[in-house]
Amino acid sequence: MNFDLLLFDLGNTLIHSPASWPPVFTRANRAMLDSLHRDGVSIPAEAFLTQIQEHLDRYYAEREVDHLERTWLASLKDFLKVRGFGGVSQEVLRRALDAMFSITQTNWVAETDSIPTLSILKNAGYRLGMVSNASDDRNVMQLVERDGFLPYFDFIVTSAACGMRKPRPEIFRLALDHAYVPAERVAMIGDTKKADIEGANRLGIFSIWIRRRAVQLDPAIVPGAVVETLSEIPSLLAGMADK
Repeated sequence: MNFDLLLFDLGNTLIHSPASWPPVFTRANRAMLDSLHRDGVSIPAEAFLTQIQEHLDRYYAEREVDHLERTWLASLKDFLKVRGFGGVSQEVLRRALDAMFSITQTNWVAETDSIPTLSILKNAGYRLGMVSNASDDRNVMQLVERDGFLPYFDFIVTSAACGMRKPRPEIFRLALDHAYVPAERVAMIGDTKKADIEGANRLGIFSIWIRRRAVQLDPAIVPGAVVETLSEIPSLLAGMADK
């Protein structure tokens, strides 16, 4: 098998989070609140810090039901409106989110084999794309640029930008349309069985499951190939091309 296009997931595939998330979210929520207060949104601190996490938990759970992506900006706007702070400008909301992401981004670290693997694949002639489930497109682009991934990718599709999350077929079709490549000439590399592997399988995209950060182990979802690390992918693809 030969592939013209390789699609990569981002979180827990090219980057990972070394620290536990709850304390990070606590600091991030505080940073978001402080930004809102600086901009004159006088929501009480105790109520905000308690309720924003409950709101987040519901937000993350709901989007896994229909796999539609409501952006973090829209969600924060609704959260404030329900609590009597309607009419907050896009600029104020954006500053608050940027303050939050400035904290959460510190808990995303590039895998040591990400850049070497991307470089080998790019030099071998593969086109590379990214398909990422994310609530904020700007946050993804900042992470990609920070970690030096941007030059390797022909395009980046996020669920925040298109409104649909993996495994919905529409987000994968957007990637295929970007590249003008048929599904049978594409491989998807990711850690999440439901989103990355099942989503790719449904469209006839070859799926490669990377296990080192995987937490979803559903045996009913079968990938086309399994690797432990990114560094195994070039030799895997070379072996497949020889067959």
